Amino acid sequence: MDADLAQRCADTVRGLTVPALLHRNATEFPDLPALSVLGQERTRTWRELRDEVAVLSRGLADLGLRSGDRMLIQMSSRPEHWLIDLAAAHLGAVPSTVYATLSTSQLAYLARHSAAEIIVLEGEKELERWKPILAELPQVRHVVVVDGDGPLNLREVAARGEAAYRADPAAFEKTWREVRPEQPVTLLYTSGTTGDPKGVVLSHANVIYQSVVLEATVEVPDHAASLAYLPLAHIAERILGVYNPIYRAGHVTICPDPAQLLAGLVRVRPVSFFGVPRIWEKMVAGVQGQLAAAEPQVRAAVDAAREVALEAYQLRGAEQPVPPELAAKLAVLDEKVLRPLRARLGLDNMLHAGSGAAPIPVEVLLYLAGLGVDVLEVWGMTETTGTATINTPTHFRTGTVGRVNAGMELKLAEDGEILVRGPLVCSGYLRADGGVDPVTDADGWLATGDVGTLDDDGYLTITDRKKELIINSSGKNISPAQIENLLRAHPLIAQAVAIGDRRPYVTALIALDEEMAPVWAAKRGLAGTTLAELAADPALIAEITAAVEAANGKLSRPEQVKTFRILPSGWTPESGELTPTLKLRRRIIQDRYATEIDQLYGD
Repeated sequence: MDADLAQRCADTVRGLTVPALLHRNATEFPDLPALSVLGQERTRTWRELRDEVAVLSRGLADLGLRSGDRMLIQMSSRPEHWLIDLAAAHLGAVPSTVYATLSTSQLAYLARHSAAEIIVLEGEKELERWKPILAELPQVRHVVVVDGDGPLNLREVAARGEAAYRADPAAFEKTWREVRPEQPVTLLYTSGTTGDPKGVVLSHANVIYQSVVLEATVEVPDHAASLAYLPLAHIAERILGVYNPIYRAGHVTICPDPAQLLAGLVRVRPVSFFGVPRIWEKMVAGVQGQLAAAEPQVRAAVDAAREVALEAYQLRGAEQPVPPELAAKLAVLDEKVLRPLRARLGLDNMLHAGSGAAPIPVEVLLYLAGLGVDVLEVWGMTETTGTATINTPTHFRTGTVGRVNAGMELKLAEDGEILVRGPLVCSGYLRADGGVDPVTDADGWLATGDVGTLDDDGYLTITDRKKELIINSSGKNISPAQIENLLRAHPLIAQAVAIGDRRPYVTALIALDEEMAPVWAAKRGLAGTTLAELAADPALIAEITAAVEAANGKLSRPEQVKTFRILPSGWTPESGELTPTLKLRRRIIQDRYATEIDQLYGD
């Protein structure tokens, strides 16, 4: 990316905060739509949204929330989530959304680590999950519940805020103007791949720079409509569903139920959409299923149009001109065949489609390109405020994650690990005492843990994960070590390996303990004596099933093992599955048991 563009982005960001942008929107675009919910009639304008934020901000201040304080939110995608989050940010406080799927023990860790003084919960269901641990959290002063009865209802907070705001509206204006760009705007916890989750501190400058650089590299009109469907604990939705729409004064429609995503796309018809790989894979499967049931002449027409669209796409990817005759032919076929097909998916107005958070098969990208949907891969992490590299509509390479964002630097270490530095790198990791540890070395470089290669034009390809992180097909980061440690807690299980990278759910391969299993079987009078015989015994399978269920009870839903295979032999350094220090050789295991793994997924 050129230096002039980077400087323009830096100049644009200078001095801006999220509250300042919201004030601008309410002043310059007061009556433009800001926030809607799929299937509901009400749409909040920018003026209305800011008024509600002001009231809730004064209400939180009345509860004692101050600049730098942390606040945890466990709530689905709904307007109150946006409002309470922004209300805290206007105080200089640090809101942190936690995933709805976390176990009670995981919630307790985050509450203790963040030292959150206020916890905002959606309803009684969430409250019941928190009740067993609240007594262990003396720093929590208030628990606010949105729906139903609780220690404190959000309506009460709003009522107190309304009274405070009416009595002294200048206090709200004074407080948000004291917020500085370098201050935290949110705290997002990682998946804890090498231990406990890390709290990533992102600043106002981080999130606004991401929005500015996106505007500079991808042409999307101001005030555009978008659809928010990912959890707000996910960095992608934080940027695309909150901060970027505030920067561009866009109109966000919340899709509370991911199962209604297709209906949401058809209703909103966004010009820009980010889908984790699983979303795009489901779309391709749906289109293929429809075409398989269509008349032969319909399939033939679509195939012919796709062939032309794919030819043009490949020329653009090679940065070669599309011949006028090819462009004219594509225009006719697109209007008659492909655009109506895209309309059924709500993608007929699409100017920019992105994918990230996990690798996406090139075959899926090519199929979508044949429909006229250029899905462009990006790469990044929570610590880089989302994207660190990006493919753009005018500069892309299929199978890569693009080039480094404007203002960012990227290099490869000797072992191929990707290092980045620049304005998108987070402020650091939150410490339990409230301090922030840097994530970079003395020269400002962040070691990402991912391994990749760079081509001569600067396009990055991700080749491996240094820390063996699982990223499922929905983009959820999952620590295999945590799952495996819980499984190995059962005496019958000597080794376990969690599978799930690029897959829709987690499965496991389980190796029995060569000493304990025969003893356990003999005590129960089982006929089998070898591991192969015991692996097929119903009683032992039932015992391992119970062990898996016990482990699942300590895991969040995406981490839970859906199905497993008990292997007929043990793993040793001699057999090759383990290192001399008894660490798993994951690549060898996945290669050796590829057939069994595919069977776990019905392949």
